[in-house]
Amino acid sequence: MIDIRLLRSDPERVRENMKKKFQEEKLGLVDEVLELDNRLRAAIAEADSLRNRRNVVSKEIGGLMAAGKREEADATKQTVAEIAPRLEALKEQEDSFSAQIRERMLRIPNFIDDSVPLGRDDTENVEVERFGEPLVPDFEIPYHVDIMERLKGIDLDSARKTSGNGFYYLLGDVARLHSAIISYARDFMIDRGFTYCVPPFMIRGHVVTGVMSFAEMENMMYKIEGEDLYLIGTSEHSMIGRYSNAILQPEALPQAMTSYSPCFRKEVGAHGIEERGVYRIHQFEKQEMVVVCEPEDSMDWFRKLWSYTVEFFRSLDIPVRTLECCSGDLADLKVKSVDVEAWSPRQQKYFEVGSCSTLGDAQARRLGIRVKGKEGNYFAHTLNNTVVAPPRMLIAFLENNLRADGSVVIPEPLRMYMGGKDRIAK
Repeated sequence: MIDIRLLRSDPERVRENMKKKFQEEKLGLVDEVLELDNRLRAAIAEADSLRNRRNVVSKEIGGLMAAGKREEADATKQTVAEIAPRLEALKEQEDSFSAQIRERMLRIPNFIDDSVPLGRDDTENVEVERFGEPLVPDFEIPYHVDIMERLKGIDLDSARKTSGNGFYYLLGDVARLHSAIISYARDFMIDRGFTYCVPPFMIRGHVVTGVMSFAEMENMMYKIEGEDLYLIGTSEHSMIGRYSNAILQPEALPQAMTSYSPCFRKEVGAHGIEERGVYRIHQFEKQEMVVVCEPEDSMDWFRKLWSYTVEFFRSLDIPVRTLECCSGDLADLKVKSVDVEAWSPRQQKYFEVGSCSTLGDAQARRLGIRVKGKEGNYFAHTLNNTVVAPPRMLIAFLENNLRADGSVVIPEPLRMYMGGKDRIAK
C-alpha cells in the first residue's frame, strides 16, 4: 500500500506506475480515492468545527449558569443537543469513507524500482547470470516421478485416494533426502547469521491482507471454515505478521531470520495440478529467508538474499541462473524480484526453484511495522527469499545427481544428514 499523501500530491506518478505494470484497468482507482479522500477530509473538518462550536457553547452555558441565567442556559443547551446527532452522522461517514479508501488503496500496486524491466508477463523476464555448467549426460534422464518410483520413494496413488491430486507420500531414502535438504538449508542459513524460527502455520485475516495482494490471496490461501484463520502459503506470511504494530529500535535492525514451515496453496489460476508430477502441488515444505531492515539497507539485503540461494544450490552441484522479473510479473506489493531457476538435464532448460523479493515499506505500511526515529517514526522495509522448497528442489537434485545405473549421488554437504550415505540406489 502506497502513501496516500503521495497519491494526493502526484496522482500521475501512480497512474504511470500502473501503466508500467500493464494494469490500465486500475487507473480509475486513483480518481475514486481522490474523491473519497476529499469527502473524508470535508467530513473531518466539519466534525472538528462542530466539536469546537460545542466546546464554546458549553463554556457559555457554564457562564450563564454561574450568572443565574438559567432560562438562557437551557435555551443554549438546545444548540449542544442539536450538534450531537450531526457528529454521529459525520462519524459514520468518516468510517465509511475510510473503509472505502483502504479497500481501493490495497488494490493500487506498489511502486516498482526504476531498474525493473518492463514486460507484460513472465515470458518477458530477463536472464541476469548463470552459475555452473548446465550439462546433459549421455544417458536418458527419466521423468522425476519415475526416478522416485524406481527408488521406492513416492506413492501418488495412495495420496490421490486420501487427499486428491496435488498430494503425495514420500518414502524411504527419498523422504530422508527431502528432510536432509531442509536440515542442510536450515544450518546453511544459521551459519550466515540468520536466526532460526518455526512460526505458526495459520494466521488471521488481517495478517493475510497485510502481507499479500487480494489476487494472491484468492489464488493461494486456504481458509479455515467458520474461523478467522488461514493456512499459510509460505512462512513469510506469519514471520512478517509477527511484527504487526511494532515500533522497532534502530539498533535492533536488521532482523534476519530463516524460517521452516509447511506451505499450503490452492494454486487457482495455475496450469493445473499434475496427475503424476510434484512440481505444482497443494502442500510442500520450505526453508525461507525473511528480513526486516532500515529502508536504506533493503537493496543491499536484496542482493545478499538471492546470492545465498545461488550459493546453496551450487554447493549441491546444481547449475542455476537468475532471472530479473519484469514489471507485469511482479505481484502488487513487490518493488523488485529475482527468480532463481535450476537446470533440468531431462528438459534441457531451467525451471523456477525460488524467488527473492523486496517489498519496500508496503507490508510494513499495511501492518504498522515502524522504526523509532529521532524526528518521528517511519516504516521499515521487508524482504523475503526462498532458500529451498522441496519437493520441487528434489526434481533438480535427482536429475542433476542421477547416474547411468539409476543411483543418485549424495553431495558431501548432505551426507551427514543422510547417515553418511554417499548415494541412494534401487
